Amino acid sequence: MSVGKILIVGYGSVGRRHTENLRQMGCDDLIFLRSGRPSVIDQVPPPGQQVHQLAEALTHDIVAAVIATPSAMHLDVALPLAKHGCHLFIEKPVASDRDIDRCQQLIEIAQERNLVTMVGYQFRFHPLLVALREGLQEGRIGTPRKAHVQWGEYLPDWHPWEDHREGYAAREDLGGGVMLTLIHPVDYLYWLFGAADEVQAEYGKFDVLQTRVPDDWAKLKLHFKQGVIAKVELDYIQRPAVHRLMVEGSRGSAALDFQAGELVWMVDSQQTKKITVDTGFARNDMFVSEMKHFIDRVVGRKSTELDLEEGLESLRIVARARHNAIEEAEESVS
Repeated sequence: MSVGKILIVGYGSVGRRHTENLRQMGCDDLIFLRSGRPSVIDQVPPPGQQVHQLAEALTHDIVAAVIATPSAMHLDVALPLAKHGCHLFIEKPVASDRDIDRCQQLIEIAQERNLVTMVGYQFRFHPLLVALREGLQEGRIGTPRKAHVQWGEYLPDWHPWEDHREGYAAREDLGGGVMLTLIHPVDYLYWLFGAADEVQAEYGKFDVLQTRVPDDWAKLKLHFKQGVIAKVELDYIQRPAVHRLMVEGSRGSAALDFQAGELVWMVDSQQTKKITVDTGFARNDMFVSEMKHFIDRVVGRKSTELDLEEGLESLRIVARARHNAIEEAEESVS
């Protein structure tokens, strides 16, 4: 499948992943916008022409762009690319929580130019999360009432080839912090239950990690308009990694363990069904699925299911959570 020239902005771990997936899909007309500061993992140059200035990239006939820089830098390239008429795939979150007004500006430009846009929340393409959503919509456990997410991973294990303190996840200036870096649960809870009308949060640091963000751990409490109350626990210290989602309803519950790759339905206190991921399922399969969705919609000139407006909702929730936590801390001091 070929859609024309695609610009890859950022060639770190996720940029490399998207590059390889696009090439396997037959999209190999690629150009790379790079800072000129290659990462530790750069042993082989990217498979395509390289430029070091956005202005130079815009002289090429670019159809779409994949933005995979740290989130605080997304809008610096997304806005001029949108004005230039490029369809946009932007890694999550759309930007830092301080740039929501600029995100709205990007949405308006994209709408004016009739651009296809997508935010990279790959967990919406996880087969078990899709199955959970379908089961909830069918009323398998009655009316959902509560949800609980626990996701913790030891930050130094993420990219063993680099100093974890220098990665974007550990730097506030790059848009890091656990609430933004592990924002996926906020997005998929919104996908499952709709808009949240009340957000509470607390967060703090683990001194041993020596990060430059205020939130190495966070606890969020989300009240959704449809009546569901969700608790989300995120951290950079858990070892081994844990990622679980529990939903309780009026007739039963559903437990999704992302690490184990299984979804268990309980109805009337009895296990009624257990679903596991297919043999051979890999984390990269979600990234492949999301990129195929984006490319298909670019070809068909149709909106994606995760356009900028949809993808911005989770960032708005995190921004409210941060604001709430700061207010609570100030009140406790006073």
